Amino acid sequence: MKKLFATTAAFALTVSSAFAGGHASYTIGVSNTVQGNGWREQMICAMRAQALVEPHVTNIIVAHRNTDSAGQLEDINNLIEAGVDAIVLNPSNPDALNSALDAAMAQDIVVVAVDAGVTAEGAYVLSNNQEEYAYLGAKWLFKQVGGSGDIVYMRGIAGVSADTDRDNGFKRAMEEFPNINVVHEVFTGWQQDQGKQQMFDFLATSIPFDGVWTSGIDNVIVDAFVESGAPLVPIVGADNAGFVSMLASVDGLSGAAVTNPGSVGGAGIALAVDILDGNPPENQTVLVDPVLWENTTDAGRATIAGAQNPDLDPEWPVSVSIPGFTDYSMDQIIACKGPSEG
Repeated sequence: MKKLFATTAAFALTVSSAFAGGHASYTIGVSNTVQGNGWREQMICAMRAQALVEPHVTNIIVAHRNTDSAGQLEDINNLIEAGVDAIVLNPSNPDALNSALDAAMAQDIVVVAVDAGVTAEGAYVLSNNQEEYAYLGAKWLFKQVGGSGDIVYMRGIAGVSADTDRDNGFKRAMEEFPNINVVHEVFTGWQQDQGKQQMFDFLATSIPFDGVWTSGIDNVIVDAFVESGAPLVPIVGADNAGFVSMLASVDGLSGAAVTNPGSVGGAGIALAVDILDGNPPENQTVLVDPVLWENTTDAGRATIAGAQNPDLDPEWPVSVSIPGFTDYSMDQIIACKGPSEG
């Protein structure tokens, strides 16, 4: 089996997963600090599903809860004590976890950060290209409003590197459109209920605006417009099933979805196994580049129509796998069971 990723330089990175000896079986540890968010839930299910189909992974230990960097440090240290062979984590902070990650790598535990980077030397980073995610969506939105106007900017979690990277991409797009103004900036915490209420609150101010950029909290933002009776404006979100469905069905909605698959978690498991098998990638950092689907062109509408998946939770990205890297089936990721979880 070959596993492929595209880097930002469009360099195809190929890693063989032929078993190279080492251990007869692997235990993989997982650490995640946001629970109840659809993207993170898909990420965890992709990790479990990929571990299930990896022939040399016999156990997965998942620390999955709402916590901060201190809590994640505790979880990682517990995984080290449990004797895992690799730790795949979505980091709460690029720097705050280094003591635990360094301790893990000192014991020859493979460390793979997914979705966001860490600065611990020797750790691997496998992420969707978050800066490009924001840049593509923001540039589309700014063009959609005619290159001039007021934008509501709905971010993720302050201090998390994925949010910082997206902010860099958003600001890079703003540099190209000097007549765009952010009229309201808010952190949603990547929580659906919180983001929806924040949109309700801003709509209640009656401050005019021309478009909304969201950091993946999107279908509930459309709901806020519809439920409040406010006129729709162009909205950018991610490829979440609910939002993608709305792009095809909500009258008067102009929008774009930028791909950001939570299945990068499963790819992180696959990468960890490759490294354990003695086949590390050439680079410590591997990025998956996003694409944008818009409902304002025939080609974009055709792509959106083909991406519909009524079997998925509306908060899950429709990109449930990463071709060439993840190997599980649709049924396996929806079942969300790892090799030791019955």
